[in-house]
Amino acid sequence: MTFRDLGIDEDIVTALEARGITAPFPIQEQAIPIAMTGKDLIGQAKTGTGKTLGFGLPVIQRLGTNPEKKHLALIVVPTRELAQQVASDLVLATSNRSVQVAEILGGKSYEQQIEELSDGRQIIVGTPGRLNDLHQKGHLKYSEIEYLVLDEADEMLDLGFLPDIEKIFTATPKEKQTLLFSATMPDPILTLARKHQHKPVHIRATGEDQQQTKADIKQFVYRAHKLDKDELVAKILQSKDIDKAIIFCQTKRQASKLGEVLTERGFSATTLHGDMGQPARERSMKAFRENKKRIMVATEVAARGIDVDDVSHVINYSTPEDDKAYLHRTGRTGRAGKKGIAITLVDWDDINRWKMINKTLELDFDEPLETYSSSPHIFEDLEIPKDAKGSLSRKTEPRGQESKPGSAPNQQKSRRRTRSYNQSKPSGK
Repeated sequence: MTFRDLGIDEDIVTALEARGITAPFPIQEQAIPIAMTGKDLIGQAKTGTGKTLGFGLPVIQRLGTNPEKKHLALIVVPTRELAQQVASDLVLATSNRSVQVAEILGGKSYEQQIEELSDGRQIIVGTPGRLNDLHQKGHLKYSEIEYLVLDEADEMLDLGFLPDIEKIFTATPKEKQTLLFSATMPDPILTLARKHQHKPVHIRATGEDQQQTKADIKQFVYRAHKLDKDELVAKILQSKDIDKAIIFCQTKRQASKLGEVLTERGFSATTLHGDMGQPARERSMKAFRENKKRIMVATEVAARGIDVDDVSHVINYSTPEDDKAYLHRTGRTGRAGKKGIAITLVDWDDINRWKMINKTLELDFDEPLETYSSSPHIFEDLEIPKDAKGSLSRKTEPRGQESKPGSAPNQQKSRRRTRSYNQSKPSGK
């Protein structure tokens, strides 16, 4: 199957092929033909499965090669980082036609965004708060919108954006095509769809069970002491086949401190959290995407927009708040058909919370193995060199960080002590 087989115009196909994008993912195969007909759509697929082109290509094609200069398509996403990623993908797809994309998000100056809107850019990608703000001030004309896309709708619900979304639906024309994409379908999202969509076609690209972790992510859960975690993480970052890693922390202070610690220990690390200004966040994301930094230490909210396909490892430095947070965090790896590793470190104080997550997701880590940075099983589980230290010498780079920027991550090899959620328990339990 190719994008040509799905009826996508040659200029768009050529633009994608220039970046090596040739074969559609399942959600794209299902969504594109339906969206091209103008029908409303609910697309259900886990993060990292290619939803952006699933809604983006039909919208671009239906706009035509030279649409008039006004706001025709509105794509609403929950976070700044995701807005930037979606806008970047759409700019690529429109590179051979006269369609312009505006990026509207908080943390940036109003002047530039007002200028882009005044220029009549046809596709508007943004976060709910800033979009509504510019609409209320008369710079963004919701009355012109013909295509409305809600991406990561369940995350917008989690972040409290539902009232803002209702305002957007109310202010945009009733006669418009609406495409709603979400990993899960909680009741408020279904209610929103019933209220504002017209006979939507509901497609699923990940099977009936939307609450389980992806089968292409190997999982490890260890009971770790908080005073030993820095040393333990430093050892983990020297695992065989590690390419890029995201480390999730509970607080902004914790993320900032761990980023500094890892840098001092010689690791190529950057941070992402809410206390950072937008320019600093963009620099951090750019360095991570371009492999100038191989390790991202982030808080969960700040990292909701991280859409990077080549993250090989996710490390939960702190125990997630609940099962949704666990799914969100681990979903940053194993993306776009690649394999991934997810490692969770559970403090003694957090064991009851972890047990609830374990039970809800029907995992098999009810009693995580007590683990220290010197525990033999951690070296065997993650294939860490036996002589690995808690810091790197100036002449040494962690394994997986020698590859050139832009190179593809190594494929994960089978491991005796790793498992998917529906496979056997790790040994040593």
